[in-house]
Amino acid sequence: MENEIILHSDTISIGYASKKEKIIIANDITIQLQKSKLIALVGVNGIGKSTLLKTITGIQKPIEGNVYLNNKNIADYTAKDLAQQMSLVLTEHLPPSNLTVFELVALGRQPYTNWLGTLTTEDLEKVNDAIRLTKIEHLAQKKHFEISDGQLQKVLIARALAQDTPLIILDEPTTHLDLLHKFTLLQLLQRLAKETQKCILFSTHDIDLAIQLCDEMIVMTPEKTVQASPCELIKNGTFNTIFDDKSIGFDQQKGKFIFENR
Repeated sequence: MENEIILHSDTISIGYASKKEKIIIANDITIQLQKSKLIALVGVNGIGKSTLLKTITGIQKPIEGNVYLNNKNIADYTAKDLAQQMSLVLTEHLPPSNLTVFELVALGRQPYTNWLGTLTTEDLEKVNDAIRLTKIEHLAQKKHFEISDGQLQKVLIARALAQDTPLIILDEPTTHLDLLHKFTLLQLLQRLAKETQKCILFSTHDIDLAIQLCDEMIVMTPEKTVQASPCELIKNGTFNTIFDDKSIGFDQQKGKFIFENR
Protein backbone atom coordinates (compact mmCIF):
# COMPACT_ATOMS: atom_id res chain seq x y z
CA MET A 1 0.00 0.00 0.00
CA GLU A 2 1.34 3.40 -1.00
CA ASN A 3 0.15 5.17 2.18
CA GLU A 4 1.82 2.61 4.45
CA ILE A 5 3.34 4.35 7.48
CA ILE A 6 6.98 3.37 8.02
CA LEU A 7 7.81 5.64 10.98
CA HIS A 8 5.70 7.76 13.31
CA SER A 9 6.12 9.72 16.53
CA ASP A 10 3.52 10.31 19.23
CA THR A 11 3.82 13.92 20.45
CA ILE A 12 7.51 13.70 21.28
CA SER A 13 9.58 16.40 22.97
CA ILE A 14 13.15 16.73 21.74
CA GLY A 15 16.24 18.20 23.35
CA TYR A 16 19.02 17.22 25.71
CA ALA A 17 18.86 15.58 29.11
CA SER A 18 21.54 15.40 31.78
CA LYS A 19 21.37 14.24 35.39
CA LYS A 20 20.72 17.81 36.50
CA GLU A 21 18.31 19.17 33.91
CA LYS A 22 16.33 18.69 30.73
CA ILE A 23 16.64 21.21 27.92
CA ILE A 24 13.63 20.99 25.60
CA ILE A 25 14.15 22.44 22.12
CA ALA A 26 10.71 21.58 20.71
CA ASN A 27 7.69 19.63 21.91
CA ASP A 28 4.39 18.09 20.82
CA ILE A 29 5.92 16.80 17.59
CA THR A 30 3.80 14.27 15.73
CA ILE A 31 5.04 13.10 12.35
CA GLN A 32 4.27 10.25 9.95
CA LEU A 33 6.68 9.05 7.28
CA GLN A 34 4.89 7.13 4.54
CA LYS A 35 6.07 4.83 1.78
CA SER A 36 6.82 6.36 -1.65
CA LYS A 37 6.97 9.94 -0.35
CA LEU A 38 9.66 12.61 -0.58
CA ILE A 39 9.49 14.74 2.56
CA ALA A 40 11.53 17.85 3.43
CA LEU A 41 12.32 19.01 6.96
CA VAL A 42 12.71 22.81 7.06
CA GLY A 43 13.14 25.63 9.57
CA VAL A 44 15.62 28.34 10.52
CA ASN A 45 19.09 27.60 11.90
CA GLY A 46 18.98 26.48 15.51
CA ILE A 47 15.30 25.53 15.47
CA GLY A 48 16.11 21.85 16.14
CA LYS A 49 16.13 20.11 12.75
CA SER A 50 19.31 18.13 13.48
CA THR A 51 18.03 17.21 16.95
CA LEU A 52 14.77 15.97 15.46
CA LEU A 53 16.67 13.86 12.91
CA LYS A 54 18.90 12.41 15.64
CA THR A 55 15.81 11.59 17.71
CA ILE A 56 13.77 9.85 15.02
CA THR A 57 16.81 7.84 13.88
CA GLY A 58 17.49 6.57 17.41
CA ILE A 59 20.81 8.40 17.83
CA GLN A 60 19.38 10.13 20.89
CA LYS A 61 16.26 9.50 22.97
CA PRO A 62 13.24 11.81 23.01
CA ILE A 63 12.77 13.76 26.24
CA GLU A 64 9.15 12.64 26.21
CA GLY A 65 7.13 10.31 23.99
CA ASN A 66 8.26 7.55 21.65
CA VAL A 67 9.27 7.00 18.04
CA TYR A 68 7.98 3.88 16.27
CA LEU A 69 9.55 2.24 13.23
CA ASN A 70 7.27 -0.38 11.65
CA ASN A 71 5.14 -0.11 14.83
CA LYS A 72 8.09 -1.11 17.03
CA ASN A 73 9.70 1.34 19.45
CA ILE A 74 12.95 2.47 17.83
CA ALA A 75 14.70 2.09 21.22
CA ASP A 76 14.06 -1.68 21.04
CA TYR A 77 16.01 -2.23 17.80
CA THR A 78 19.53 -3.62 17.76
CA ALA A 79 22.04 -1.62 15.69
CA LYS A 80 22.07 -4.31 12.99
CA ASP A 81 18.28 -4.58 12.78
CA LEU A 82 17.96 -0.79 12.64
CA ALA A 83 20.50 -0.66 9.79
CA GLN A 84 18.25 -3.03 7.82
CA GLN A 85 15.28 -0.66 8.22
CA MET A 86 16.81 2.80 7.93
CA SER A 87 19.68 4.34 5.92
CA LEU A 88 21.36 7.60 6.92
CA VAL A 89 23.24 9.99 4.64
CA LEU A 90 25.07 12.51 6.81
CA THR A 91 27.05 15.62 5.88
CA GLU A 92 30.29 14.38 7.42
CA HIS A 93 33.47 14.22 5.35
CA LEU A 94 34.55 10.71 4.39
CA PRO A 95 37.68 9.41 6.12
CA PRO A 96 40.79 9.15 3.90
CA SER A 97 40.79 5.97 1.84
CA ASN A 98 41.45 4.62 -1.66
CA LEU A 99 37.94 3.23 -2.08
CA THR A 100 36.44 3.35 -5.54
CA VAL A 101 32.89 4.58 -6.05
CA PHE A 102 31.75 0.97 -6.52
CA GLU A 103 33.41 -0.09 -3.25
CA LEU A 104 31.88 2.88 -1.42
CA VAL A 105 28.38 1.99 -2.66
CA ALA A 106 29.01 -1.66 -1.72
CA LEU A 107 29.53 -0.59 1.92
CA GLY A 108 25.74 -0.21 2.01
CA ARG A 109 25.52 -4.00 2.16
CA GLN A 110 27.40 -4.23 5.49
CA PRO A 111 24.23 -4.90 7.58
CA TYR A 112 23.71 -8.10 5.54
CA THR A 113 27.18 -9.47 4.82
CA ASN A 114 29.03 -12.04 6.91
CA TRP A 115 31.86 -11.06 9.25
CA LEU A 116 34.33 -11.18 6.35
CA GLY A 117 32.22 -8.68 4.40
CA THR A 118 31.97 -11.03 1.43
CA LEU A 119 29.42 -9.91 -1.16
CA THR A 120 26.94 -12.52 -2.39
CA THR A 121 25.34 -12.49 -5.84
CA GLU A 122 22.30 -10.78 -4.28
CA ASP A 123 24.54 -8.13 -2.66
CA LEU A 124 26.19 -7.39 -6.00
CA GLU A 125 22.77 -7.10 -7.66
CA LYS A 126 21.67 -4.56 -5.05
CA VAL A 127 24.88 -2.54 -5.51
CA ASN A 128 24.57 -2.55 -9.30
CA ASP A 129 20.87 -1.62 -9.09
CA ALA A 130 21.72 1.33 -6.84
CA ILE A 131 24.42 2.52 -9.24
CA ARG A 132 22.01 2.22 -12.17
CA LEU A 133 19.16 4.02 -10.37
CA THR A 134 21.40 6.98 -9.52
CA LYS A 135 22.96 6.95 -13.02
CA ILE A 136 26.58 6.91 -11.81
CA GLU A 137 27.81 3.93 -13.88
CA HIS A 138 30.47 6.15 -15.47
CA LEU A 139 31.94 6.88 -12.01
CA ALA A 140 32.05 3.30 -10.69
CA GLN A 141 35.81 2.76 -11.03
CA LYS A 142 36.90 6.26 -10.01
CA LYS A 143 38.35 6.88 -6.55
CA HIS A 144 35.81 8.70 -4.38
CA PHE A 145 38.20 11.66 -3.89
CA GLU A 146 38.41 12.18 -7.67
CA ILE A 147 34.76 13.21 -8.08
CA SER A 148 32.86 16.45 -7.43
CA ASP A 149 30.71 17.23 -4.36
CA GLY A 150 27.55 16.81 -6.42
CA GLN A 151 28.71 13.44 -7.74
CA LEU A 152 29.69 12.32 -4.23
CA GLN A 153 26.19 13.11 -2.96
CA LYS A 154 24.78 10.79 -5.64
CA VAL A 155 27.27 8.11 -4.60
CA LEU A 156 26.22 8.38 -0.94
CA ILE A 157 22.57 8.15 -2.00
CA ALA A 158 23.47 5.04 -4.03
CA ARG A 159 25.11 3.57 -0.92
CA ALA A 160 21.87 4.18 1.00
CA LEU A 161 19.87 2.54 -1.81
CA ALA A 162 22.20 -0.48 -1.75
CA GLN A 163 21.43 -0.78 1.96
CA ASP A 164 17.87 -1.49 0.77
CA THR A 165 15.88 -0.04 3.66
CA PRO A 166 12.27 1.24 3.49
CA LEU A 167 13.39 4.61 4.91
CA ILE A 168 16.27 6.87 3.81
CA ILE A 169 17.11 9.99 5.83
CA LEU A 170 19.51 12.66 4.55
CA ASP A 171 20.94 15.59 6.53
CA GLU A 172 21.17 18.64 4.24
CA PRO A 173 22.22 16.81 1.05
CA THR A 174 22.19 20.01 -1.05
CA THR A 175 24.77 21.90 1.04
CA HIS A 176 27.72 23.19 -1.07
CA LEU A 177 25.87 22.56 -4.36
CA ASP A 178 24.96 25.27 -6.87
CA LEU A 179 21.32 25.84 -7.83
CA LEU A 180 21.37 23.53 -10.86
CA HIS A 181 22.91 20.65 -8.91
CA LYS A 182 20.53 21.23 -5.98
CA PHE A 183 17.54 20.97 -8.32
CA THR A 184 19.00 17.91 -10.08
CA LEU A 185 19.67 16.15 -6.77
CA LEU A 186 16.17 16.80 -5.43
CA GLN A 187 14.68 15.63 -8.73
CA LEU A 188 16.70 12.43 -8.30
CA LEU A 189 15.32 11.94 -4.77
CA GLN A 190 11.79 12.59 -6.05
CA ARG A 191 12.22 9.96 -8.77
CA LEU A 192 13.77 7.42 -6.38
CA ALA A 193 10.92 7.75 -3.87
CA LYS A 194 8.44 6.85 -6.61
CA GLU A 195 10.52 4.17 -8.39
CA THR A 196 11.71 2.35 -5.26
CA GLN A 197 8.62 3.06 -3.09
CA LYS A 198 10.89 4.08 -0.24
CA CYS A 199 10.22 7.05 2.01
CA ILE A 200 12.94 9.69 1.69
CA LEU A 201 13.21 12.41 4.33
CA PHE A 202 15.80 15.17 4.04
CA SER A 203 16.56 18.38 5.92
CA THR A 204 17.25 21.46 3.84
CA HIS A 205 17.51 25.25 3.76
CA ASP A 206 16.28 25.28 0.15
CA ILE A 207 12.64 25.82 1.06
CA ASP A 208 11.53 27.14 -2.35
CA LEU A 209 12.91 24.05 -4.11
CA ALA A 210 11.33 21.75 -1.52
CA ILE A 211 7.93 23.39 -2.11
CA GLN A 212 8.23 22.62 -5.83
CA LEU A 213 9.44 19.03 -5.57
CA CYS A 214 8.26 17.42 -2.32
CA ASP A 215 5.11 15.43 -1.55
CA GLU A 216 5.10 16.71 2.04
CA MET A 217 7.09 19.03 4.28
CA ILE A 218 7.72 19.10 8.01
CA VAL A 219 8.02 22.76 9.04
CA MET A 220 9.57 23.62 12.41
CA THR A 221 8.66 27.06 13.78
CA PRO A 222 9.16 28.53 17.27
CA GLU A 223 5.49 27.80 18.07
CA LYS A 224 4.94 24.35 16.59
CA THR A 225 5.98 21.67 14.11
CA VAL A 226 3.57 21.10 11.21
CA GLN A 227 3.52 18.34 8.58
CA ALA A 228 1.43 18.65 5.42
CA SER A 229 1.64 18.93 1.64
CA PRO A 230 3.22 22.14 0.28
CA CYS A 231 -0.21 23.28 -1.03
CA GLU A 232 -1.81 22.86 2.41
CA LEU A 233 1.08 24.67 4.10
CA ILE A 234 0.73 27.57 1.64
CA LYS A 235 -3.04 27.75 2.25
CA ASN A 236 -2.80 27.72 6.05
CA GLY A 237 -0.06 30.37 6.15
CA THR A 238 2.59 28.17 7.80
CA PHE A 239 5.42 29.55 5.62
CA ASN A 240 4.71 33.06 6.91
CA THR A 241 5.68 31.92 10.41
CA ILE A 242 9.14 30.49 9.63
CA PHE A 243 11.18 33.71 9.66
CA ASP A 244 10.92 36.25 12.45
CA ASP A 245 11.93 39.06 10.10
CA LYS A 246 9.55 41.55 8.54
CA SER A 247 11.77 41.90 5.45
CA ILE A 248 11.11 38.30 4.38
CA GLY A 249 7.59 37.42 3.32
CA PHE A 250 5.91 34.52 1.58
CA ASP A 251 4.00 35.20 -1.63
CA GLN A 252 1.09 32.75 -1.66
CA GLN A 253 0.31 33.42 -5.31
CA LYS A 254 3.85 32.69 -6.50
CA GLY A 255 4.49 30.02 -3.86
CA LYS A 256 7.88 31.37 -2.85
CA PHE A 257 9.67 33.67 -0.43
CA ILE A 258 10.24 37.31 -1.36
CA PHE A 259 12.21 40.16 0.19
CA GLU A 260 9.98 43.07 1.13
CA ASN A 261 11.17 46.65 0.63
CA ARG A 262 12.19 48.09 3.96
